[in-house]
Amino acid sequence: MKFYLISDNVDTLMGMHLAGIDGVVVHEEEEVRKTLSEAMNREDIAVILMTERLVSLCPELIYDLKLNRKQPLIVEIPDRHGSGRAKDSITRYVREAIGVKI
Repeated sequence: MKFYLISDNVDTLMGMHLAGIDGVVVHEEEEVRKTLSEAMNREDIAVILMTERLVSLCPELIYDLKLNRKQPLIVEIPDRHGSGRAKDSITRYVREAIGVKI
């Protein structure tokens, strides 16, 4: 089982390649959806790494897959421009997942 990167940034892809992680660079929402669908159906991928900007292009799809699919795990990572994550993103994710406000 291996990692796979879906990035909007060539620098992020090159860094992951140095760590032995394969991946692809995409920029448009339709490309993200197609690439993610293909990666989700591959049996050799255990973890999909996605840059924050790409997750923000189709958040409803990402959250649906995170909540309803056991494998592969989707992990949102910051790119070289820093974190665009909202302060309450983990709290919001828990609230959406289990319906409890914390």
